[in-house]
Amino acid sequence: MSDLNEVGERDNWICWLCDTPVDPDASVNSDRGPSVDSYSVAKSKKNVVTVERLAHRDCNTMKGKKAPVVPWGPELLVVDPSPIVATVDRLQRKGGREVIARCPSQEDAEQASEWLLDRLSRYAPDFSVSTQITSGGGQYMLFLVAN
Repeated sequence: MSDLNEVGERDNWICWLCDTPVDPDASVNSDRGPSVDSYSVAKSKKNVVTVERLAHRDCNTMKGKKAPVVPWGPELLVVDPSPIVATVDRLQRKGGREVIARCPSQEDAEQASEWLLDRLSRYAPDFSVSTQITSGGGQYMLFLVAN
């Protein structure tokens, strides 16, 4: 396991699960204190890579009770957003592209795209992705593309 301070510095003291700041000076025994979360990413059937990320202690503990969720920003206007964690996991395994959200306007889709790419730079920093916006049926589809 890595040093908490190394992981915290690398992740800019932001919880990978809730995307809010983690106080580096808080007690590790506090619910909102820092902790290192290790999770496995299957690269193939035989090869599993363990990734360490910074998380609040309570976010890390709750993850054990339910699947991790990376929430969409409340300021975004997205319809039927896909679960970010599951979509990223699938794209890392299979490649390609997936519709990750629908937006009512081009501007909303661009804002969601910028937010998503920024969020993924912290959630999956080693995963190269881009977004595509396609109009159709009076809406804008936001695709996440594995590069």
